[in-house]
Amino acid sequence: MNEPSGNCGKCGVCLTVCPVFSVLKEEQVSPRAKMRLIKALSGKELKPTPLLKELVDKCLMCGSCQAVCPSGVDLFSRYKETRAQLGNEVGEPKEIRSLIFMLAHESKLGPLSGLARMGQKVVPKSLQERVKVGDFSLSGFPPLNAKPLRSRLSETTPAQGKELGTVLYFTGCATNYLFEDTGHATVKLLSALGYRVIIPKEQTCCGIPMVYHGAFDQALTKVRSNIACLSGYEAAAIIVDCPTCKKGLQNESLALIKHFQLDEQKAQEVADKVMNLGNFLNRHLEELLNRILKQRKTASQLPQAVTYHAPCHLRNFEASTDKLLQALAPAIDYRPASDMDTCCGGGGTFFCQYPEIAGSLAREKCINARNTGATIWLTDCPVCRIQLGAHLKENDTLKLMHPVHYLLSLLSED
Repeated sequence: MNEPSGNCGKCGVCLTVCPVFSVLKEEQVSPRAKMRLIKALSGKELKPTPLLKELVDKCLMCGSCQAVCPSGVDLFSRYKETRAQLGNEVGEPKEIRSLIFMLAHESKLGPLSGLARMGQKVVPKSLQERVKVGDFSLSGFPPLNAKPLRSRLSETTPAQGKELGTVLYFTGCATNYLFEDTGHATVKLLSALGYRVIIPKEQTCCGIPMVYHGAFDQALTKVRSNIACLSGYEAAAIIVDCPTCKKGLQNESLALIKHFQLDEQKAQEVADKVMNLGNFLNRHLEELLNRILKQRKTASQLPQAVTYHAPCHLRNFEASTDKLLQALAPAIDYRPASDMDTCCGGGGTFFCQYPEIAGSLAREKCINARNTGATIWLTDCPVCRIQLGAHLKENDTLKLMHPVHYLLSLLSED
């Protein structure tokens, strides 16, 4: 195992931003404690045990600690490597093994999601409320798509008006199987801005869920498939609507290729073109602003007040969509929450594995979002959307949606 870049000075700055530590207030789950445990494991001072695995796993992989580390320690890489080692030597829970299997065999996901959707329809709500997913009931889980999004959209959607260029759209698993509204809105808005949109049908899971649970071999298969299907086009950008997919395609894919000592050229070419949708739209800020203002002149009602939750994998690694919303403030009623850029507790599978911690974080977020007086709550991340949506009340004043869905609604004549 490689030594981390930089040396942990045990200063404790990471404690101020760690979501898990903010809830538990226990030193053994802090980032600096994890680094000490990982170093002891690497030096054979500690043996791999279920308790050690639990302490290392009790992490949202949000990247906040690394973002503020004054010593430049690459905590992210050390967590990944140690999770892989402990997963192999101690074992993973059957739920995690099942998730990895399904993502590794995506041909099974379509039929399984269809069965799950049928279950959502036929199982009485009273029974769904008894089944827990993390700290919320199954009834709080959003409905799955009737069919996978990529099977319903054309591989190519032409630009409206003058064509400015071509973009590839990487839908990710969540949009493909769960949040089709995000996918339809993304294609419509990019086309309206003058881009030909191509959705490569061979794309698959970005691999990041497998990477975070130590399944490097299975993740590599996905990474290589995505590199092959995304590198064969002349495109201005590869657009992702999910910050975690963006990190997977841009950072983790390249890291995995390097880990297995494979040719990096195509992986780097793909990584260089990957862009989060919000930051790509920021290139068209003036046009969006003018269009929204023009539409407001003919609209019968003022736009609803909106607030925003910044996903960790976006705010910790690049500018979040808050920047775009702030710039659009002359045309929208944007009300940032006091904790807009703090973690919601979703973290991939974290909300299922550690529901008490995740639930505490989400409930606080909901309170502060409501306090803004907004009626629309935006977030780019599908897991954040699941986590926050499940903690809203059935008749809540807030409605969650992806920023692209909101922006498209502002441009609509309906």
